[in-house]
Amino acid sequence: MAEVLDESQALESTTVAINRTATTVKGGRRMSFSALVVVGDRKGRVGVGYGKGRGVPAAIEKAQKAAKKNIFKITNRGGTLPHQVTGRFGASQVRLIPAAPGTGVIAGGTVRAVLEMAGVQDVLTKAYGSTNSINLTKAVVDGLKALRSRESVAALRGVEIESTSVDEMLAASKKLMDEASEIAPAKSLKEANDSIKPKEEPKKEQAPAEEKKEEAPAEPVAEAPAEEKPAEDAPAEEEKKED
Repeated sequence: MAEVLDESQALESTTVAINRTATTVKGGRRMSFSALVVVGDRKGRVGVGYGKGRGVPAAIEKAQKAAKKNIFKITNRGGTLPHQVTGRFGASQVRLIPAAPGTGVIAGGTVRAVLEMAGVQDVLTKAYGSTNSINLTKAVVDGLKALRSRESVAALRGVEIESTSVDEMLAASKKLMDEASEIAPAKSLKEANDSIKPKEEPKKEQAPAEEKKEEAPAEPVAEAPAEEKPAEDAPAEEEKKED
């Protein structure tokens, strides 16, 4: 997660990787840490720094100071890159390809950190070779430093350069946005609020309630008296007594 490094310059810092190393000495193991940090203002300025220290905070602080010294300005066009470029460092290669507005940053975590801090919003990337964090960040920096705008190249060569594919892509996307805005113009605040409010349903006329007929109370049903069973065993008992 990015943290504000310098409010006056609008610089933000994000830690890409932290590595731990151990050195065996006579008394045991001595631990040390290294940090890889990217610093930028998300408006075209970015820098990468690497620092070491006995603790993680010290390593990050050293890396931030190194990154602030290495800040440089990149050339972008409408939130994307002016042309395709390939950056190389060591055994790593990173290809940066311009993309249409709305694409986003399609990249891994290491490459994404550098591009987002540089202010690139739409780009396609592909990494080749080693995926070491330090090599990848330096390969991205090499590619960003190699970017040139159409106007600067035309002035350097003394010729007139036609619009590039990136310019045509940006113009086409802008045209589509304008057409969409004309077809569906923005509603006024009042209309928007009215559309949000739920519509009141028309009240239905209620039919007069029918008077309930008074039901006669049910007559209680008289229970039939229980039939008495004839005492059949009584004479038999009397005969026994006489005997």
